[in-house]
Amino acid sequence: MAQQYYSVDQVADLLGLHVKTVRAYVREGRLAATRIGKQYRIRRRDLEEFTGGPLVEEGPPATEEALRAEASTVVQVDGVDRVTADRLTTLLTVTGRPEERGRSHVQVVHDPERSRLKAVIVGDLASTAVLLGYIDSLTGDQS
Repeated sequence: MAQQYYSVDQVADLLGLHVKTVRAYVREGRLAATRIGKQYRIRRRDLEEFTGGPLVEEGPPATEEALRAEASTVVQVDGVDRVTADRLTTLLTVTGRPEERGRSHVQVVHDPERSRLKAVIVGDLASTAVLLGYIDSLTGDQS
């Protein structure tokens, strides 16, 4: 089995320490390390000895968590007066409790001189679809 070595940065991440703290441990001799050029490398065995137990590295996230889609959407609505802009803004930013909206963030800008509204929606697909439905309900073809 090949020997596993860690950089000072990796050890700091694994232990939740600052890089300077890990370097100090190496310089003080508290953590065994090998100097290669201008950098230190720490063997896994030495790191486990230093921590007093086996290293538990976090693996990749579970498949469910790894498969996640997010949408970034910019919607431009022309011919918007101040009253409609206020209604859309309220509908997009206030409607429903946060847990019902999912993970989404909305910013709305109204340009009264051009009668134009732009909404930027960033979030999960379901929440984005609901918010786009709100926009469609206020601006869609009423025939």
